[in-house]
Amino acid sequence: MNEVKVISKSNKIRKKKMKQSIGDSMVEIICYIIFTICAILCIYPFYYIFINTISANDLSARGAIIFWPKGLHLQNYISALNIDGLFQATKISVFRTLLGAGCTVGASAYLGFMFTQENMWHRKLWYRLVVATMYINAGIIPWYLTMKNLHLTNNFWGYVLPAIVSPFYIILTKTFVEGIPKELQEAAQIDGAGVMKIFYKVMLPIIKPIMATVAIFSAVAQWNAFQDTLLLVTDTKLYSLQFVLYQYLNQASSLSSLANNSSTSSLAAAVATTQTATSVRMTITIIVVLPILLIYPIFQRYFVKGIMIGAVKG
Repeated sequence: MNEVKVISKSNKIRKKKMKQSIGDSMVEIICYIIFTICAILCIYPFYYIFINTISANDLSARGAIIFWPKGLHLQNYISALNIDGLFQATKISVFRTLLGAGCTVGASAYLGFMFTQENMWHRKLWYRLVVATMYINAGIIPWYLTMKNLHLTNNFWGYVLPAIVSPFYIILTKTFVEGIPKELQEAAQIDGAGVMKIFYKVMLPIIKPIMATVAIFSAVAQWNAFQDTLLLVTDTKLYSLQFVLYQYLNQASSLSSLANNSSTSSLAAAVATTQTATSVRMTITIIVVLPILLIYPIFQRYFVKGIMIGAVKG
């Protein structure tokens, strides 16, 4: 009788495990379906723009390209690369992104670390003044007058200097540093290390995740910025790529004519490859967005860890 009871109990346990495993499998399948749908919804806009740039422009202008490219060609990209000022604008955007993001990361790391040091002179006062700038803004006119008085109009440094100290990035870094055990700093102080040596030798290797997060945020902000060019720059040699894109979007018809004039006569005569306002917009959009899409996978492992630890304080 005891053996029969044991066998019946084991059978019940097996059935229960089978039911749980089936239920878990169903939940997992549903989650995969939902995540797949969300991924498709996120990817499709980029895919839609790309297939329209390599499809026949007359079909693209009529909205006939939905899922698959038709009339494949690369003339849109060839014509876009032949537009005057594009390479110069690209160089300006690359330089401002690299230099601006680098300075922002360095300043955020240093200030975020210093604002955690209790022996810093009036630490709380300076930190509150920095945070207050997130909520207090004088407006565009005072900002422009300040930039003009600092001789930052028609100046490349007008892209870099105003963005070096960013309260949001400093808060993220400060919160991350506060999560690091204080014993590490105390041990370094006992060994005779000063504040700067602790920052460079101890803190910088540890705060790489939050620095990568700040680098992504600041690089994307610098790359996508165009309003500062609109307000501060009149020299065409200092135009950023995003500002050129802004001009393209506002003057797509005239730019399509310019692109057609710069292309070969045989290609310009073909209706399928003749530039349209839609083709200009979508082609330049792909050219501008592509570098950002390539950056994210490289920093993804740092980005997730940095934003989770730096944004939440337990």
